[in-house]
Amino acid sequence: MSPLRIWLVAARPRTLPAAVAPVLVGTSLAISEDTFRPLAFACALLGSVFIQIGTNLSNDYSDARRGADTEDRLGPVRVTAGGLMPPRQVLIGTYVAFGLAVLAGVYLIAIAGWQLLLVGAASILAGVLYTGGPRPYGYEGLGEVFVFLFFGVVAVVGSYFVQTEHLRWEAFALSVPVGLLAAAILLVNNIRDADTDRRAGKNTLAVRLGRERARVLFVASIAGAYVTVPLVAAFGRHIAPLVLLALLSVLLAVPLIRTVRARTDGPSLNEALARTGMLLGSFSVLLSIGLLAS
Repeated sequence: MSPLRIWLVAARPRTLPAAVAPVLVGTSLAISEDTFRPLAFACALLGSVFIQIGTNLSNDYSDARRGADTEDRLGPVRVTAGGLMPPRQVLIGTYVAFGLAVLAGVYLIAIAGWQLLLVGAASILAGVLYTGGPRPYGYEGLGEVFVFLFFGVVAVVGSYFVQTEHLRWEAFALSVPVGLLAAAILLVNNIRDADTDRRAGKNTLAVRLGRERARVLFVASIAGAYVTVPLVAAFGRHIAPLVLLALLSVLLAVPLIRTVRARTDGPSLNEALARTGMLLGSFSVLLSIGLLAS
């Protein structure tokens, strides 16, 4: 593969909807209040995407060092363990990605306050410690929890805050379905890798629960996303019923659930991983359209 193609593989584009979706939703809620800062939106989007890429690169590097990415894994090749890129180069790429996220965050801190410095630092630290550090939380079954928090609550509420400089309960409520679907992406990944992760000593949530209960949790996460939206539409201030457009994405969710519940082979679950990202993207775009119409 060409160097550009290798870097693209390392960045894991199938996971990037988790970075884009919360920024769209948080910003759309702000626009529904007639507040929009285009540069703040661009910086929030770039910061979120580069944090996701930095996390992916850090995970690639750390898992290889710990021997978690073995030859019998069912997922796509990892560039460090697969010998496609020297470990030092992957580590430098991690620094560059997080550095670009910091640069995007400087402007947000300048316009919205020093609190965002703490948010950004916590987000980067969470990305590094997912599979890095002495006690990586991804190896203790906490990966999905942190994804829900940082790519749900923190990212949606933070994207709303940099536009409006105030908080609203609806921002927290709308972060719930986004966070649940983002966590579902990681859950599919860990359901696919449950057997190889168990042998490598990587105790993900799917390993701890077992594949069948992890599948139930996957279904519950998606169902929870679809239950939340009508509640926000019913009780949210100045939120039009058009946010229910997000429910149309259930057409993608139903066949996806069937696949995850029935299949264990790598190709099927790799495709399910990509389609979970597509589900999050479609859900968030439709939700954002509904908010913009509010």
